[in-house]
Amino acid sequence: MKKILMVLTSHSDMENTDSKTGVWLGEFTDPYYEFIDVGYTVTLASPKGGRPPVDPMSELTEHITGSNRRFQDDEQAKTAFSRTTILNQIRHEDYDAVFYPGGHGPIWDLAVDHNSGLLILDFLDSGRPVAAVCHGPAALISAERQRPGFLKEMIISAFSNTEETLVGRSGNVPYLLQTRLEELGAEVKTALVPFLSHVATDGLLITGQNPLSAGPTAKALIDLLQSLVSNSANY
Repeated sequence: MKKILMVLTSHSDMENTDSKTGVWLGEFTDPYYEFIDVGYTVTLASPKGGRPPVDPMSELTEHITGSNRRFQDDEQAKTAFSRTTILNQIRHEDYDAVFYPGGHGPIWDLAVDHNSGLLILDFLDSGRPVAAVCHGPAALISAERQRPGFLKEMIISAFSNTEETLVGRSGNVPYLLQTRLEELGAEVKTALVPFLSHVATDGLLITGQNPLSAGPTAKALIDLLQSLVSNSANY
């Protein structure tokens, strides 16, 4: 049975506004149930532990997904969500892969979290996949700080500058994620049309562009894990 670590943001405040952010709920629930439904075990962690903040916008009717509704009726999942493990207590050796959901929160906390950056490098160095979606790829910035040049020429997908402008939050964030990743040397790939699903794979790193990409990013991670098992069985 595969063991998946999901790392969630602990940050809730947007800049220059009274609006709140946090985890985009569907970017957690869509991948969570992709993993659960193939028999994987999922552990949840966050920088501060406990219940992560949830972006209120992600709970509006127009953003509710089938997995969101399933989550609301899943007491076991809700309990796990309210009791995330503090990130500094996590060891990469205990898991087969790590997944970073988005919401705007990661561009504040996970982008500078020392433990998270080292964790990403530990996963990749030990041949374990890393996946992230939407603003989740901001966590890669911390890995870059631990290992300068890490992001150079890496192919990544993430929430685009265009999408940030269209959702009206470009003035409430400390930087545009696409721009920052490109400044660090990454090659950011996005869908031709904003808000359509897009997933990029570069070796053991899988990244998705936006909320609609969360489930497909998880599926790509599952496929990669299965291929790694098949390849190891052939040796």
